[in-house]
Amino acid sequence: MIDVVLKLSVRDLTHADLASCGWSGSEHHLVGVAGQLERARTGEVDYLAVCPATDIPVAKGGVDYRVKEGAGTLWQLAVHPALQSCGIGAFLVEAAEQRIRDRGLLHAELAVEESNPRARALYERLGYVAYGRELDAWDEQAPDGSLRRHETMCTLMRKELSCPPGPSRAAAR
Repeated sequence: MIDVVLKLSVRDLTHADLASCGWSGSEHHLVGVAGQLERARTGEVDYLAVCPATDIPVAKGGVDYRVKEGAGTLWQLAVHPALQSCGIGAFLVEAAEQRIRDRGLLHAELAVEESNPRARALYERLGYVAYGRELDAWDEQAPDGSLRRHETMCTLMRKELSCPPGPSRAAAR
């Protein structure tokens, strides 16, 4: 067995990245992501890309600051299928949590489809706790290009984020 180590970085997702993100969803999904990038320009959301040295995204996801006051809501988290279960999802979530902290917020929330136990297990390992359930729905593109409504039950999860001491606090000690 050969171990491969990827050096990853996190940056803002850009419109130019969308052409290489087909692994994350349909054309309809990517049009929706493009709309979210417009919201990122106004500061309503952060939309992150996790990239290896090639600077081509292998994971992406957003943080919406308008869903719940005092919290950042993680959504549209995705890791390239060939790289799942390699720790990239945890890296993405931790980067999103840092963006939330950078805004002075101490709570992260997300909804995970109940049909996705692997994702829920990841979030639980990262310290998220279930607090409710809700029905969610969105349009998705069928293989023939038509749109259909996807309905699913989601578990709502939250995590209290600790705020690491900043340089000013450390200097004051």
